[in-house]
Amino acid sequence: MVAKVVFGRGSFNQLGEIITPMRKNERAPFIFLVDDVFESQITFTSKIPLLYSDQILFISANEEPKTSQVDSLVEKIILSSSILPSGIIGIGGGTVMDLAKAVSLMLTNSGSSEDYQGWDLIKNKGIYHVGIPTISGTGSEVSRTTVLTGPTKKLGINSDFTPFDQVILDPELTENVPKDQWFYTGMDCYIHCIESLNGNFINSFSKTYGETALKLCEEVFLSSPSPNISQDKLMMASWHGGMSIAYSQVGVAHALSYGLSFLLGVKHGIGNCIVFDHLEAFYPDGVKLFKKMKRKHNITLPKGLCANLTNQQFDIMIDVALSLEPLWENAIGKDWKSQITRSSLKDLYSKM
Repeated sequence: MVAKVVFGRGSFNQLGEIITPMRKNERAPFIFLVDDVFESQITFTSKIPLLYSDQILFISANEEPKTSQVDSLVEKIILSSSILPSGIIGIGGGTVMDLAKAVSLMLTNSGSSEDYQGWDLIKNKGIYHVGIPTISGTGSEVSRTTVLTGPTKKLGINSDFTPFDQVILDPELTENVPKDQWFYTGMDCYIHCIESLNGNFINSFSKTYGETALKLCEEVFLSSPSPNISQDKLMMASWHGGMSIAYSQVGVAHALSYGLSFLLGVKHGIGNCIVFDHLEAFYPDGVKLFKKMKRKHNITLPKGLCANLTNQQFDIMIDVALSLEPLWENAIGKDWKSQITRSSLKDLYSKM
Protein backbone atom coordinates (compact mmCIF):
# COMPACT_ATOMS: atom_id res chain seq x y z
CA MET A 1 0.00 0.00 0.00
CA VAL A 2 1.03 3.63 -0.43
CA ALA A 3 2.87 4.61 2.75
CA LYS A 4 1.78 8.25 2.92
CA VAL A 5 -1.04 10.23 1.36
CA VAL A 6 -2.17 13.83 1.59
CA PHE A 7 -5.64 14.87 0.38
CA GLY A 8 -7.16 18.31 0.02
CA ARG A 9 -7.79 21.19 -2.32
CA GLY A 10 -4.56 23.14 -2.63
CA SER A 11 -2.44 20.35 -1.10
CA PHE A 12 -0.12 20.44 -4.12
CA ASN A 13 1.40 23.52 -2.49
CA GLN A 14 2.80 21.25 0.25
CA LEU A 15 5.02 19.35 -2.20
CA GLY A 16 8.19 21.23 -1.26
CA GLU A 17 7.94 20.57 2.47
CA ILE A 18 6.97 16.93 1.82
CA ILE A 19 9.96 16.03 -0.34
CA THR A 20 12.67 18.21 1.27
CA PRO A 21 13.45 15.67 4.05
CA MET A 22 13.96 13.02 1.34
CA ARG A 23 16.68 14.96 -0.49
CA LYS A 24 19.96 13.04 -0.17
CA ASN A 25 22.25 16.02 -0.86
CA GLU A 26 22.66 18.94 -3.24
CA ARG A 27 24.06 16.72 -6.02
CA ALA A 28 21.16 14.22 -5.95
CA PRO A 29 18.31 15.92 -7.84
CA PHE A 30 14.61 15.35 -7.78
CA ILE A 31 13.35 14.49 -11.26
CA PHE A 32 9.85 15.77 -12.02
CA LEU A 33 8.03 13.91 -14.78
CA VAL A 34 5.23 16.29 -15.77
CA ASP A 35 2.45 15.93 -18.34
CA ASP A 36 3.38 18.28 -21.18
CA VAL A 37 -0.12 19.80 -21.10
CA PHE A 38 1.31 21.94 -18.28
CA GLU A 39 4.44 23.02 -20.17
CA SER A 40 2.96 26.38 -21.16
CA GLN A 41 1.16 26.94 -17.84
CA ILE A 42 3.68 29.09 -16.00
CA THR A 43 1.39 29.63 -13.02
CA PHE A 44 1.40 25.87 -12.46
CA THR A 45 5.03 25.02 -13.24
CA SER A 46 6.23 27.88 -11.02
CA LYS A 47 4.77 25.98 -8.05
CA ILE A 48 7.07 22.99 -8.65
CA PRO A 49 9.74 23.31 -5.90
CA LEU A 50 12.95 23.15 -7.92
CA LEU A 51 16.30 23.38 -6.13
CA TYR A 52 19.93 22.83 -7.11
CA SER A 53 20.08 20.50 -10.15
CA ASP A 54 16.45 19.36 -10.05
CA GLN A 55 14.95 18.70 -13.48
CA ILE A 56 11.51 18.86 -15.07
CA LEU A 57 11.02 16.39 -17.91
CA PHE A 58 7.79 17.07 -19.80
CA ILE A 59 6.03 13.91 -20.93
CA SER A 60 3.53 13.55 -23.77
CA ALA A 61 0.47 11.52 -22.79
CA ASN A 62 -0.74 11.15 -26.37
CA GLU A 63 0.36 7.52 -26.39
CA GLU A 64 0.28 4.72 -23.83
CA PRO A 65 3.53 4.38 -21.85
CA LYS A 66 6.06 2.05 -23.44
CA THR A 67 8.96 -0.01 -22.14
CA SER A 68 11.23 1.77 -24.65
CA GLN A 69 10.12 5.13 -23.21
CA VAL A 70 10.96 3.98 -19.68
CA ASP A 71 14.38 2.74 -20.77
CA SER A 72 15.09 6.01 -22.58
CA LEU A 73 14.13 8.10 -19.53
CA VAL A 74 16.26 5.96 -17.23
CA GLU A 75 19.27 6.32 -19.55
CA LYS A 76 18.76 10.09 -19.75
CA ILE A 77 18.59 10.42 -15.95
CA ILE A 78 21.65 8.24 -15.36
CA LEU A 79 23.73 10.17 -17.92
CA SER A 80 22.73 13.54 -16.44
CA SER A 81 24.06 12.86 -12.93
CA SER A 82 26.91 10.97 -11.31
CA ILE A 83 24.65 9.66 -8.53
CA LEU A 84 21.09 8.38 -8.27
CA PRO A 85 18.38 11.03 -7.94
CA SER A 86 16.80 11.73 -4.59
CA GLY A 87 13.45 10.81 -6.07
CA ILE A 88 11.06 10.69 -9.01
CA ILE A 89 7.94 12.89 -8.86
CA GLY A 90 5.15 12.07 -11.32
CA ILE A 91 2.63 14.85 -12.04
CA GLY A 92 -0.07 13.98 -14.55
CA GLY A 93 -2.53 11.27 -15.53
CA GLY A 94 -2.18 7.51 -15.63
CA THR A 95 0.55 7.60 -18.29
CA VAL A 96 2.81 9.81 -16.20
CA MET A 97 1.96 7.89 -13.00
CA ASP A 98 2.99 4.61 -14.62
CA LEU A 99 6.17 6.09 -16.09
CA ALA A 100 7.19 7.56 -12.72
CA LYS A 101 6.74 4.21 -10.99
CA ALA A 102 8.57 2.32 -13.73
CA VAL A 103 11.51 4.76 -13.87
CA SER A 104 11.89 4.57 -10.09
CA LEU A 105 12.13 0.78 -10.30
CA MET A 106 14.44 0.64 -13.31
CA LEU A 107 16.99 2.99 -11.71
CA THR A 108 17.76 0.19 -9.23
CA ASN A 109 17.11 -2.93 -11.33
CA SER A 110 19.35 -3.88 -14.26
CA GLY A 111 18.25 -4.60 -17.81
CA SER A 112 15.24 -3.38 -19.76
CA SER A 113 11.83 -2.68 -18.29
CA GLU A 114 10.36 -5.28 -20.67
CA ASP A 115 12.23 -7.93 -18.66
CA TYR A 116 9.99 -7.16 -15.66
CA GLN A 117 6.57 -7.21 -17.32
CA GLY A 118 4.74 -9.76 -15.22
CA TRP A 119 4.21 -10.54 -11.57
CA ASP A 120 6.81 -10.09 -8.81
CA LEU A 121 9.89 -10.03 -11.04
CA ILE A 122 11.39 -6.88 -9.47
CA LYS A 123 14.15 -7.75 -7.00
CA ASN A 124 15.29 -4.35 -5.70
CA LYS A 125 13.32 -1.52 -4.15
CA GLY A 126 13.07 1.51 -6.43
CA ILE A 127 14.13 4.99 -5.45
CA TYR A 128 11.75 7.30 -3.58
CA HIS A 129 8.78 8.16 -5.81
CA VAL A 130 5.78 10.45 -5.45
CA GLY A 131 2.53 10.44 -7.43
CA ILE A 132 0.40 13.55 -8.02
CA PRO A 133 -2.58 12.76 -10.29
CA THR A 134 -4.07 15.57 -12.37
CA ILE A 135 -6.99 13.48 -13.63
CA SER A 136 -9.08 10.96 -11.71
CA GLY A 137 -10.02 7.42 -12.58
CA THR A 138 -7.03 5.28 -13.49
CA GLY A 139 -6.19 4.28 -9.92
CA SER A 140 -2.54 4.28 -10.95
CA GLU A 141 -1.75 6.55 -8.00
CA VAL A 142 -2.51 3.66 -5.62
CA SER A 143 -1.97 0.46 -7.64
CA ARG A 144 0.91 -2.04 -7.42
CA THR A 145 1.36 -2.11 -11.17
CA THR A 146 2.77 0.10 -13.88
CA VAL A 147 1.16 -0.86 -17.17
CA LEU A 148 3.55 -0.72 -20.15
CA THR A 149 3.39 -1.64 -23.81
CA GLY A 150 6.44 -3.67 -24.75
CA PRO A 151 7.62 -5.12 -28.06
CA THR A 152 5.57 -8.31 -27.63
CA LYS A 153 2.87 -7.53 -25.07
CA LYS A 154 1.06 -4.96 -22.99
CA LEU A 155 1.48 -5.93 -19.35
CA GLY A 156 2.26 -4.28 -16.05
CA ILE A 157 5.27 -4.46 -13.81
CA ASN A 158 3.31 -5.91 -10.88
CA SER A 159 5.30 -5.75 -7.67
CA ASP A 160 5.14 -4.85 -3.99
CA PHE A 161 7.92 -2.36 -4.82
CA THR A 162 5.79 -0.56 -7.43
CA PRO A 163 3.41 1.59 -5.30
CA PHE A 164 4.33 5.19 -4.61
CA ASP A 165 6.00 6.12 -1.34
CA GLN A 166 3.91 9.29 -1.19
CA VAL A 167 0.77 10.47 -3.00
CA ILE A 168 -0.69 13.98 -3.06
CA LEU A 169 -4.39 14.08 -3.97
CA ASP A 170 -5.37 17.64 -4.88
CA PRO A 171 -8.76 17.79 -6.66
CA GLU A 172 -8.03 21.33 -7.85
CA LEU A 173 -5.50 19.89 -10.31
CA THR A 174 -8.35 18.20 -12.22
CA GLU A 175 -10.35 21.36 -12.88
CA ASN A 176 -9.52 21.82 -16.57
CA VAL A 177 -9.73 18.24 -17.82
CA PRO A 178 -11.67 18.09 -21.15
CA LYS A 179 -15.13 16.52 -20.84
CA ASP A 180 -14.51 13.43 -23.00
CA GLN A 181 -11.25 12.66 -21.24
CA TRP A 182 -12.96 13.19 -17.85
CA PHE A 183 -15.63 10.67 -18.84
CA TYR A 184 -13.31 8.03 -20.31
CA THR A 185 -10.92 8.11 -17.36
CA GLY A 186 -13.76 8.18 -14.86
CA MET A 187 -15.26 5.14 -16.57
CA ASP A 188 -11.93 3.36 -16.14
CA CYS A 189 -12.63 3.63 -12.42
CA TYR A 190 -16.23 2.52 -12.85
CA ILE A 191 -15.13 -0.52 -14.86
CA HIS A 192 -12.53 -1.36 -12.20
CA CYS A 193 -15.41 -1.57 -9.71
CA ILE A 194 -17.68 -3.69 -11.91
CA GLU A 195 -14.91 -6.16 -12.76
CA SER A 196 -13.66 -6.39 -9.19
CA LEU A 197 -17.06 -6.73 -7.51
CA ASN A 198 -18.22 -9.36 -10.01
CA GLY A 199 -14.98 -11.33 -10.02
CA ASN A 200 -13.96 -14.60 -8.43
CA PHE A 201 -11.11 -12.96 -6.53
CA ILE A 202 -13.40 -10.65 -4.56
CA ASN A 203 -12.93 -10.57 -0.79
CA SER A 204 -14.22 -8.43 2.06
CA PHE A 205 -11.26 -6.04 1.90
CA SER A 206 -11.58 -5.47 -1.84
CA LYS A 207 -15.36 -5.39 -1.72
CA THR A 208 -15.41 -2.56 0.81
CA TYR A 209 -13.26 -0.37 -1.44
CA GLY A 210 -15.07 -1.40 -4.63
CA GLU A 211 -18.53 -0.65 -3.27
CA THR A 212 -17.40 2.75 -2.02
CA ALA A 213 -15.86 3.62 -5.39
CA LEU A 214 -18.92 2.42 -7.31
CA LYS A 215 -21.24 4.55 -5.16
CA LEU A 216 -19.05 7.61 -5.74
CA CYS A 217 -18.99 6.99 -9.51
CA GLU A 218 -22.78 6.79 -9.59
CA GLU A 219 -23.03 10.05 -7.67
CA VAL A 220 -20.61 11.83 -10.00
CA PHE A 221 -21.92 10.54 -13.33
CA LEU A 222 -25.64 10.27 -12.59
CA SER A 223 -26.40 12.92 -9.96
CA SER A 224 -24.22 15.74 -11.37
CA PRO A 225 -22.99 17.38 -8.14
CA SER A 226 -21.29 20.79 -8.17
CA PRO A 227 -17.88 20.88 -9.91
CA ASN A 228 -15.86 21.02 -6.68
CA ILE A 229 -17.80 18.17 -5.07
CA SER A 230 -17.59 16.16 -8.29
CA GLN A 231 -13.80 16.60 -8.44
CA ASP A 232 -13.40 15.57 -4.80
CA LYS A 233 -15.64 12.52 -5.15
CA LEU A 234 -14.09 11.28 -8.40
CA MET A 235 -10.60 11.57 -6.95
CA MET A 236 -11.73 9.46 -3.99
CA ALA A 237 -13.46 7.01 -6.33
CA SER A 238 -10.22 6.58 -8.26
CA TRP A 239 -8.32 5.87 -5.05
CA HIS A 240 -10.85 3.37 -3.73
CA GLY A 241 -11.27 1.70 -7.12
CA GLY A 242 -7.51 1.29 -7.40
CA MET A 243 -7.40 -0.23 -3.92
CA SER A 244 -10.20 -2.63 -4.83
CA ILE A 245 -8.41 -4.11 -7.84
CA ALA A 246 -5.10 -4.17 -5.98
CA TYR A 247 -6.63 -6.78 -3.67
CA SER A 248 -8.70 -8.58 -6.32
CA GLN A 249 -8.31 -8.17 -10.10
CA VAL A 250 -9.85 -6.65 -13.22
CA GLY A 251 -11.55 -8.72 -15.91
CA VAL A 252 -12.80 -9.07 -19.47
CA ALA A 253 -12.88 -5.38 -20.42
CA HIS A 254 -9.27 -4.81 -19.45
CA ALA A 255 -8.06 -8.00 -21.14
CA LEU A 256 -9.67 -7.03 -24.45
CA SER A 257 -8.72 -3.37 -24.08
CA TYR A 258 -5.05 -4.35 -23.77
CA GLY A 259 -5.34 -6.01 -27.17
CA LEU A 260 -6.80 -2.86 -28.73
CA SER A 261 -4.10 -0.75 -27.16
CA PHE A 262 -1.22 -3.00 -28.20
CA LEU A 263 -2.22 -3.23 -31.85
CA LEU A 264 -3.99 0.06 -32.51
CA GLY A 265 -2.56 2.34 -29.83
CA VAL A 266 -6.00 3.06 -28.36
CA LYS A 267 -5.68 4.96 -25.08
CA HIS A 268 -6.61 2.95 -22.01
CA GLY A 269 -9.65 4.88 -20.80
CA ILE A 270 -11.45 5.12 -24.13
CA GLY A 271 -10.36 1.57 -24.99
CA ASN A 272 -12.07 0.25 -21.88
CA CYS A 273 -15.23 2.17 -22.79
CA ILE A 274 -15.25 0.83 -26.36
CA VAL A 275 -14.88 -2.73 -25.11
CA PHE A 276 -17.23 -2.49 -22.14
CA ASP A 277 -20.02 -1.21 -24.37
CA HIS A 278 -20.21 -4.75 -25.86
CA LEU A 279 -19.93 -6.87 -22.72
CA GLU A 280 -23.57 -7.38 -21.76
CA ALA A 281 -22.99 -11.14 -21.70
CA PHE A 282 -20.41 -10.76 -18.93
CA TYR A 283 -21.59 -7.70 -16.95
CA PRO A 284 -25.28 -7.09 -17.84
CA ASP A 285 -26.14 -4.69 -15.01
CA GLY A 286 -22.83 -2.84 -15.24
CA VAL A 287 -23.13 -2.31 -19.00
CA LYS A 288 -26.73 -1.14 -18.64
CA LEU A 289 -25.67 1.54 -16.14
CA PHE A 290 -22.66 2.47 -18.29
CA LYS A 291 -24.93 3.12 -21.27
CA LYS A 292 -27.15 5.31 -19.05
CA MET A 293 -24.11 7.37 -18.00
CA LYS A 294 -23.00 7.61 -21.61
CA ARG A 295 -26.40 8.98 -22.67
CA LYS A 296 -26.56 11.45 -19.79
CA HIS A 297 -23.24 13.02 -20.78
CA ASN A 298 -23.81 12.81 -24.57
CA ILE A 299 -20.76 10.63 -25.16
CA THR A 300 -20.38 9.04 -28.59
CA LEU A 301 -17.81 6.27 -28.76
CA PRO A 302 -15.72 5.65 -31.90
CA LYS A 303 -16.93 2.80 -34.10
CA GLY A 304 -15.35 0.67 -36.78
CA LEU A 305 -11.89 0.47 -35.24
CA CYS A 306 -11.58 -3.18 -36.25
CA ALA A 307 -13.54 -3.00 -39.49
CA ASN A 308 -10.58 -3.39 -41.84
CA LEU A 309 -8.25 -5.57 -39.80
CA THR A 310 -6.69 -8.68 -41.27
CA ASN A 311 -6.96 -12.09 -39.64
CA GLN A 312 -3.33 -11.74 -38.60
CA GLN A 313 -4.09 -8.47 -36.81
CA PHE A 314 -7.08 -10.03 -35.05
CA ASP A 315 -4.77 -12.83 -33.94
CA ILE A 316 -2.33 -10.34 -32.44
CA MET A 317 -5.05 -8.71 -30.34
CA ILE A 318 -6.46 -12.07 -29.30
CA ASP A 319 -3.01 -13.31 -28.27
CA VAL A 320 -2.48 -10.26 -26.08
CA ALA A 321 -5.91 -10.63 -24.48
CA LEU A 322 -5.54 -14.35 -23.81
CA SER A 323 -2.09 -13.89 -22.27
CA LEU A 324 -3.68 -12.06 -19.31
CA GLU A 325 -4.67 -15.26 -17.54
CA PRO A 326 -5.33 -13.80 -14.04
CA LEU A 327 -7.92 -11.44 -15.55
CA TRP A 328 -9.81 -14.27 -17.22
CA GLU A 329 -9.64 -16.46 -14.14
CA ASN A 330 -11.07 -13.62 -12.07
CA ALA A 331 -13.88 -13.00 -14.56
CA ILE A 332 -14.77 -16.56 -15.61
CA GLY A 333 -13.13 -19.02 -13.22
CA LYS A 334 -10.35 -21.59 -13.34
CA ASP A 335 -11.95 -23.33 -16.33
CA TRP A 336 -12.06 -20.13 -18.40
CA LYS A 337 -10.06 -21.69 -21.24
CA SER A 338 -12.94 -24.06 -21.95
CA GLN A 339 -15.37 -21.15 -22.24
CA ILE A 340 -13.39 -18.39 -23.97
CA THR A 341 -12.49 -19.22 -27.57
CA ARG A 342 -10.49 -17.33 -30.14
CA SER A 343 -13.60 -17.25 -32.32
CA SER A 344 -15.70 -15.63 -29.59
CA LEU A 345 -13.04 -12.98 -28.99
CA LYS A 346 -12.80 -12.23 -32.71
CA ASP A 347 -16.57 -11.78 -32.79
CA LEU A 348 -16.34 -9.28 -29.93
CA TYR A 349 -13.48 -7.34 -31.51
CA SER A 350 -15.37 -7.27 -34.83
CA LYS A 351 -18.16 -5.28 -33.15
CA MET A 352 -15.79 -2.50 -32.07
